[in-house]
Amino acid sequence: MILTVCMSPSVDVTVELDSLNIGRVNVVKSKTLSFTGKAINVAIGAARLGEQARVTGFMYRENGEAFVHSLEEEGVPCDFVWNAGRVRENWKCIDHRSMLTEINDVGGNILPEKLVELVASVRSFSAEADVTVVSGGLPRGVDVDYYREVCRAVDPHSLRIADTKGAKLFAALQAGVDLVKPNREELEESLGKELNGKDDVLAACRELLDRGARSVLLSLGKDGAILTNGTKNYYCKSINVAVNSTVGAGDGMVAAAAVMMQKGAPLQEILRAGVAAGTAAVTTYGMVSFTKQKYEEIYNSLSVTEF
Repeated sequence: MILTVCMSPSVDVTVELDSLNIGRVNVVKSKTLSFTGKAINVAIGAARLGEQARVTGFMYRENGEAFVHSLEEEGVPCDFVWNAGRVRENWKCIDHRSMLTEINDVGGNILPEKLVELVASVRSFSAEADVTVVSGGLPRGVDVDYYREVCRAVDPHSLRIADTKGAKLFAALQAGVDLVKPNREELEESLGKELNGKDDVLAACRELLDRGARSVLLSLGKDGAILTNGTKNYYCKSINVAVNSTVGAGDGMVAAAAVMMQKGAPLQEILRAGVAAGTAAVTTYGMVSFTKQKYEEIYNSLSVTEF
């Protein structure tokens, strides 16, 4: 079983406009709602690949039931720590030039006893999980050290994946994790430096390994991804596809990687699966995940090289 821990759920509101005019009235052509969060997307991705998944994490009472129903439709059970207030809303505005403008809300406050409750939930549910994924941001007012506390609560027999950035990433690394999955921009932001070329990228990955990661899965967007454990370095180039949405692409990559790690697959197959799922995710407009059919089609067309 794959357990995912959702720190900060969100309602993603995607609207299509003829054009985004600042300071004027804008008329929406289409609108879609996604009940999401990085860990929720990962659980859905794992379920679509035929694996058992479960979600825990923070949820809010005013509009949180929609998340429960959405997960039920995907066959994913959830055991949330419930809080007062509403789930934050993130707005994504797309105009006729396919330009994306994002407006991200912040999560509501969490009471101290709820922080303790989630740590206990992670400790309990991860005891039954082969892989535990902790991903996303943190609610308003929660110290970054909480990331370390949650990762440390994961049962020692469960593999740990962390997908976050900056101080939260470094806090997770202090707990020791089996895999981290930044993208290139997040890695540059986290380390505070620009990465130019292969040597810079590998040096940056080694810094994460030195800080406590056993392996680093680095997304390079349309160029594919790198997976390294400090001894072996692998690269998988993506294929050209029509990009309909980037929502959940990185989460699809984590889902497929988690599935392969659960199966004890070698690094090459973890990387290949991750790139396949991430690529499949960008072909699906308005969805937070991908279809297994599209994943398998892309997976069979990919190859991995060592460098």
